Amino acid sequence: MKFSANLGFLWTELSLPDAVHAAAKAGFDAVECHWPYETPPAELRQALSDTGLSMLGLNTSRGNPDAGDNGLAALSGRVDEARQAIDEAIAYAAATGIPNVHVMAGFASGDEAHATFVSNLQYACVMAAAQHITILIEPLNHYDAPGYFLSTTTQALGIMDTVAADNLRLMFDCYHVQLMEGDLSHRLAELLPRIGHIQFASVPDRGAPDHGEVNYDHVFKLIDELGYAAPLGAEYKPGTDTDSTLAWLTDFR
Repeated sequence: MKFSANLGFLWTELSLPDAVHAAAKAGFDAVECHWPYETPPAELRQALSDTGLSMLGLNTSRGNPDAGDNGLAALSGRVDEARQAIDEAIAYAAATGIPNVHVMAGFASGDEAHATFVSNLQYACVMAAAQHITILIEPLNHYDAPGYFLSTTTQALGIMDTVAADNLRLMFDCYHVQLMEGDLSHRLAELLPRIGHIQFASVPDRGAPDHGEVNYDHVFKLIDELGYAAPLGAEYKPGTDTDSTLAWLTDFR
């Protein structure tokens, strides 16, 4: 198994380039992040070059988190801002060799939000295709993100079918899917052709994958048997210093 360190949660006390080096030292095969925009692309490229790691993905801006924003793409009154965030993410990804951009929907509901999200995703997919970048969408659970527009894989698949873009894929986070739908083994097997990235954390506390209600030994073996070979994203909250939580990295290999 190959694993990617999500630097939005791991080694957050370090600068992004230093966190890339920490992930390489710990033995990760790749990295990913949330919002790298304060780090100049050249500095990130240098850290990736120095370590030999690739960065798998980043998120569009949340908007104004202090005002309660958690993404913009489904907000009908903020299309210009949403597309600026999409442009920003694609430009940063292109400048740093990142192949995936997660477009965050935000807090919204209803038909108008659905239509807005679809329209913004169609825009994102056209802009991303010119840079050979894949757009990802990710359902979030209602415990951590109550009111988030996209909450289940079924809803995500319907949106993907409507957008009908070859470079739109599902970000399957085992943590979120388990909390909203369960049945991880069947969902992974059925959805694998539509999945662009897989993430994980323990359930229900979103910690390291060595405890909780999900048997990741089984899940990771299933993913391997299904033929998925890309690094799996460790997007968990360590609760202490990251290095002291990494015994699982050796155990699951």
